[in-house]
Amino acid sequence: MKKMSSVDWVAFVLVIVGALNWGLVGFFKYDLVAELFGGMDASFARVIYSVVGLSALYMLYGAMKAGKES
Repeated sequence: MKKMSSVDWVAFVLVIVGALNWGLVGFFKYDLVAELFGGMDASFARVIYSVVGLSALYMLYGAMKAGKES
C-alpha cells in the first residue's frame, strides 16, 4: 500500500469535513460551512464548497488509479 502524500491527507480531511457537513444538513438542517463563512451565497463559503468538491474528485481519481494498479 502506497503512503499518503500531504496532498492526499489534505484532500482526505476536506472530504471528511464535507461529509460531516452534509450529515449535519441531512439530520439537522444545519449547514456549518454556511454558518461559519457567511451563508451559502457568500464568496468564501462557495470557495470552501468548491475546494471540498475538488478534493472529492481527487480522492475518486486516486481510488480508481489504485484499483487499476492492483
